[in-house]
Amino acid sequence: MSCFGVFCTCCRVGLSSRGTMRTRSALRETIWYFIVGGILLTCTWATPDSEPLDSSEYLEGEGVWMNSAINDLHHGHPVHNDQFPEDLPLEQNMAVMPGQWEQDSFQPSSVLSNAGRGVVMVDSYRGPGNRDTRSNKELPILLWWSQNLFPHFPGGTERVDCPLSSCMVTKDKRVKLHKRTKSIIFYGTDFRAYEAPLPRLPHQTWALFHEESPMNNYVLSHLPGIRLFNYTATFRRESDYPLTLQWLPTIGYLQNPAVSIAEKNKWRQEGYAAILYMQSHCDVPSDRDRYVKELMKHIQIDSYGQCLKNRQFPSKRLEDTSTATTEDQQFMEFTARYKFHLAMENAICADYMTEKLWRPMHIGAVPIYRGSPSVKDWMPNDNSIIVIDDFETPEELAKFITSLDQDDEEYLKYLEYKKPGEITNKLLLDSMQKREWGVNDMSAPNYLNGFECFVCDQENARVEAKKKHKKTQGKSSAPVPHIAANNHMGCPIPVPGIGKADALPEDDR
Repeated sequence: MSCFGVFCTCCRVGLSSRGTMRTRSALRETIWYFIVGGILLTCTWATPDSEPLDSSEYLEGEGVWMNSAINDLHHGHPVHNDQFPEDLPLEQNMAVMPGQWEQDSFQPSSVLSNAGRGVVMVDSYRGPGNRDTRSNKELPILLWWSQNLFPHFPGGTERVDCPLSSCMVTKDKRVKLHKRTKSIIFYGTDFRAYEAPLPRLPHQTWALFHEESPMNNYVLSHLPGIRLFNYTATFRRESDYPLTLQWLPTIGYLQNPAVSIAEKNKWRQEGYAAILYMQSHCDVPSDRDRYVKELMKHIQIDSYGQCLKNRQFPSKRLEDTSTATTEDQQFMEFTARYKFHLAMENAICADYMTEKLWRPMHIGAVPIYRGSPSVKDWMPNDNSIIVIDDFETPEELAKFITSLDQDDEEYLKYLEYKKPGEITNKLLLDSMQKREWGVNDMSAPNYLNGFECFVCDQENARVEAKKKHKKTQGKSSAPVPHIAANNHMGCPIPVPGIGKADALPEDDR
């Protein structure tokens, strides 16, 4: 059986299992993905005849030209084109592959040869360094592989003019074998190895966009999985195009006024707890419910979601799940009366921080947080959240929360960052100032288009460096291979929310 055949068989068996997201099953699934990812990595580095690609092909297929001159990118607005322009004859457009291939499996697409030039529907914005005068038919192509993700509307093919260069982008998979298709962009949550365009062509790079939870695709948290990609945009600050602060719209979002301490104390006198917990996604890799259940033995917690629910919302409107997952004004006003929110991510990974952290800070509640081990690096000051892992036991944490609940002066110190000039974290301030994309901001590009332009500029630089290297007969440096590292995702294996895995009973739920 071929390497590809072995891989597909393994994937179908692994993905058909119906294990839950409990800690034990999450561990088993993680190990399984590790094995599958290793098989895929092996497959992509060899032809079906097991003939290794030569060094020049490897550089072109796996390498990325990392040019220090294009570190600071600014997004360019796309030019809308419905179709690709006329191009070379089909047989000349075929990517040349080593070894022998079945002709039917590698028929070139007709989309590039039969289409018209397309019509420019909006003006193109060129970055200050973009002097690209090439026509559409000369530009490299970027292919968005995921069916449901293409950051352009309404067409399926666009020209994008980026800070330093221009590209054609498309969601039409018929161009996957074209020699001008230089990079394929994958959405991490949708990435399934058995659906990947194998074998990899030696002239193409792979790019990964994955802003969601690491639990959505375990294979990406292991080296064989992440090393399938050349460019990455993830929540990790070490990725090529970091999305770490994707859930924080602006610095001003943190300085929204809090409910007065008098109103919060009145809320407490009416019988409400100091702590709110609201989750309806149970049995996640972080095993948060196990910890909360133990914490409830030592302090009152109002839980409104489906996980550990012990209290009803006061109105049917607030009970609506869709309302409870948005920043609805009535919902926000209700939750803002609580002094503390249990803010616990569904997975534990460095720099993975979501609305569970930022939203309580926005409304003026103090997050009791578990998630990113590096969360303190990003906080507005040194005293704005309570980190669960700073306490040896839930009982110790409960005692600390009780003391703050009874001491208004100490409690309010956790909200000092809401005052003018009190956000002092230089990393946070600098990162927000330099961020080229916006969140719910129509005046700024979104991070999908930003990453697309990042890949476009990198690919154009790589291709030019390769041409120059060939033209100068090696006197000019060849493109330097760049493959994603483990710290572009690198999330640890899930562990129990409290206690040790080997101490859990076999029937643990």
